[in-house]
Amino acid sequence: MTIVKSEFALALNQVATERGISVDDVLASIEAAVLAAYKKEYPDKFEETILAKISRETGETKLFKDEKDITPPGFGRIAAQTAKQVITQKIREAEKKTVASHYRSQIGSVLKGRIIRYDGRNAYLDIGKTEGLLPKEEQIKNDRYQVNDTLVVLLKEIVDDKFGNTRIIISRNDPKLIEGLFKREVPEILNGTVQIKKVVREPGERAKIAVFSNQGGVDPVGACVGQKGIRVQTVTDELGGQEKIDVIQWNKDERLFLVAALSPAKITEVQLDVAAKKAKVFVDEEQAPLAIGSRGVNVNLASRLTEYNIDIVQNLKKTSEKQEDQPTAEVEEVKKEKEQKTVN
Repeated sequence: MTIVKSEFALALNQVATERGISVDDVLASIEAAVLAAYKKEYPDKFEETILAKISRETGETKLFKDEKDITPPGFGRIAAQTAKQVITQKIREAEKKTVASHYRSQIGSVLKGRIIRYDGRNAYLDIGKTEGLLPKEEQIKNDRYQVNDTLVVLLKEIVDDKFGNTRIIISRNDPKLIEGLFKREVPEILNGTVQIKKVVREPGERAKIAVFSNQGGVDPVGACVGQKGIRVQTVTDELGGQEKIDVIQWNKDERLFLVAALSPAKITEVQLDVAAKKAKVFVDEEQAPLAIGSRGVNVNLASRLTEYNIDIVQNLKKTSEKQEDQPTAEVEEVKKEKEQKTVN
């Protein structure tokens, strides 16, 4: 076996090894690019039968037609420039593939990123080996973006844009981000003792997470909330500190689950139409604002969590009873008349 030790061969082999590029692929790409360069420089002389051949030992590239060397004088400089461009391009392509492969296995995981720029709509974060794109539609509306600040994000997907550039899309408002944060903070979730059944969010305002455990003696809600609320507070802080998180115990009894989902409101009665997936929920008058929530956020999240269309009905029984206990105007008038007659 002959070991080629020329400077070109050594450099080519080193680049190929370090970057994971096939030497044959690089050489074939250079030959194709040199032909394209020749066609551009000498369009009147170009024919389809012309071939480009590159020496693996020296890197010298020549053009042949019917085995005859037809390389124009001075064309070597153009060929060398073309070869350099091809190798640079191949390196970039290989690096992109390597980076994409590295992060593709991490889709759905939680990462920490450092803000490197913000263009007024999209934020760009350094996530390690590359930058992640945080589009407007994946942001929490209350977030502020200052260069060098760090954010916790979800690696959502890897896409190619219309220019063929690979983009790592990250998210701050995906429900899976909350799921990932709880997995990181709660060992019972990580080891499977506690299961996350579902997460729904109104990013930046409120979220509800349904949890469950089939192991006796395990309180899934308590495990997620943590002592003095430390675990759930840590998750809240990672989301910017404004998003309130309700941890709810999942229950196969849909009525009980629905009552829990409307937390923190106290429910007096629930009427379910299981076939139509509709629920009529009765609450005392003072509990109605809690059940509905600001701008309907609480009831909407509960509806998404339970997959029931929820109608909140105010229970006015107490008000009616108070009114019945109080004397009416007519009764008072009769009393006054009796009193006057008695005096007379």
